[in-house]
Amino acid sequence: MRTTKLKMGMIGGGKNAFIGAVHRMAAAIDGHIELCCGALSADPIVAKESGLLLGLPKERSYGSYQEMILEESKRPTQERMDFVSIVTPNFAHFEPAMMALNHGFHVVLEKPMTFTLEQARLLQEKVEETGLTLCVTYTYSAYPMVKQARQLVKEGRLGPIRKIMVEYPQGWLSKLIENGLSLAFWRTDPEKSGKSGCMGDIGTHAAHLAEYISGLKITKMCADLQTFVDGRKLEDDGNILLRFENGATGVLSASQVAAGEENALKIKVYGEEGGLEWNQQDANTLIVKHVDQPTQLFRAGQPYLSPLAQHNVRLPAGHPEGYIEAFANIYRNFATTLLASMQGKVPTEEETDFPTVIDGVRGMMFLETVLASAASEQKWTEFLSY
Repeated sequence: MRTTKLKMGMIGGGKNAFIGAVHRMAAAIDGHIELCCGALSADPIVAKESGLLLGLPKERSYGSYQEMILEESKRPTQERMDFVSIVTPNFAHFEPAMMALNHGFHVVLEKPMTFTLEQARLLQEKVEETGLTLCVTYTYSAYPMVKQARQLVKEGRLGPIRKIMVEYPQGWLSKLIENGLSLAFWRTDPEKSGKSGCMGDIGTHAAHLAEYISGLKITKMCADLQTFVDGRKLEDDGNILLRFENGATGVLSASQVAAGEENALKIKVYGEEGGLEWNQQDANTLIVKHVDQPTQLFRAGQPYLSPLAQHNVRLPAGHPEGYIEAFANIYRNFATTLLASMQGKVPTEEETDFPTVIDGVRGMMFLETVLASAASEQKWTEFLSY
């Protein structure tokens, strides 16, 4: 029976990498996971230096992901890594994920899941073939009050859903800064980011959040994409009209040229009986409005929250929880699901509530449909199906 911590290997996320540090902090919070090895850069020298800076053994600070996966697969079961966390730019997601799955390792993968939709479908087939678990870090779905919003909709507290409005404005790319900032450079380079810029980076988050809270799938869309900054190769702004499977309408807006904005992700969901509103920059509060009752404020940490929300609350009421904690909720749920399986137990519904390969494929389908709609004269475009 497995009772020890899960051992994590990391691909990417070395020196001066933003998101790798976030993943490591999040994975460590609950004590279920320890970093045991890494191939932390495409540059073998930087990769090994980064591993040593993090305190990894010299022999487990690998120069490439291929070396790491092959060498770790040779180790005894109790010593080798249990899963790999891949925090590379988009173009370097598929190959290491597929290799890890082929060698029996579970995977945590940044979004969007792959460079192309074809790659996403291949990963889904491999997951289904192997029975391994692939988690995609759609982080915003792991906030406690997002869980509460989902539960309220599921219980029918808003009535049949009619309209969903989600927006994600950022302003950090309002000028041409990509030549001097690596974070901006690869996100705006189609050779590294893929066919989409803004929609791939943050629009996928907004779409996933809309479907997660509402429980409804997008069925068609009408997209308008723009590139405002001269010299930029990918879109930096977009607006999309949405239709959902029950006939509900929606609007999705994402921009990285909304000057002065930080990460102002916000969603509003309206039903026949009421509506709700959640803002990532005030993440502990969920606003619920009713047709014939006073507006309610649901707050994180309070005993009246649903079990799903309570499972993802970490601190007493009034203590802010944010981005790192939401990331940690994904890692914790992923880890406890794997540990339960290793111990011959059945994980709880709350533990299995994290984004999977299905969400990753759907994110890539969203991007393909957005681009097809934006390029079409007809505009309204059916959401791609499996």
